[in-house]
Amino acid sequence: MEGVMDVRRASERYRGGDPAAGIESWHALSFGPHYDPDNLRFGAVIACNEEHLGPGAGFDEHPHSHTEIVTWVVSGELTHRDSRGHETVIRPGDVQRLSAASGVRHVERNAARTPLTFLQMWLAPLKPGGEPRYEVVRGIADSTPYALPEAGAMLHVRRLAPGERTAVPAAPYVYVHVVRGEVRLEGETLGPGDAARLTDEKDAEAVAEGEAEVLMWEMSGF
Repeated sequence: MEGVMDVRRASERYRGGDPAAGIESWHALSFGPHYDPDNLRFGAVIACNEEHLGPGAGFDEHPHSHTEIVTWVVSGELTHRDSRGHETVIRPGDVQRLSAASGVRHVERNAARTPLTFLQMWLAPLKPGGEPRYEVVRGIADSTPYALPEAGAMLHVRRLAPGERTAVPAAPYVYVHVVRGEVRLEGETLGPGDAARLTDEKDAEAVAEGEAEVLMWEMSGF
């Protein structure tokens, strides 16, 4: 079967957050009060939110369960604290992962004096329940995949030089998100905040049109 690519532009995302509190959010899938029955999930991905927090702004303690939460800081630094006793500061290049499992509470805040932008991706686990887990990989190297077996997924981080090519994983589902720069993918130019959802694509390749940073979720299905 020939693969399918569905491009979703940054301008199509749903705007949320609370600007008066210094929070601006852009949701790529159904989230919170924004409900779109045709955009509930793609593969294991159930949320892809770009969050902008002003200095001192943040999300007060709130609960999660049965969700794999992966955070990627674009600029600034994110202070995170959870009910399991973890307190960390996440910076660009770090991968933060919180497995909510049977239940956990956490706080996310911009404790710095400069603006913070981060991307947060939620994935559905293959099985509910279990013990919550927390992990931070500091300064993940380019092309080093980060495995998320609980969701049947793997995250590929690519930082591309102008003209550099990267293969898109051949998998039942691949979610490609452009963090910065522009890439050419299967005849389409994708800019910051743009995403492509690939189903059963083979031999797909992305080419950077300048310096670019791209996150790709390789997923087995659901």
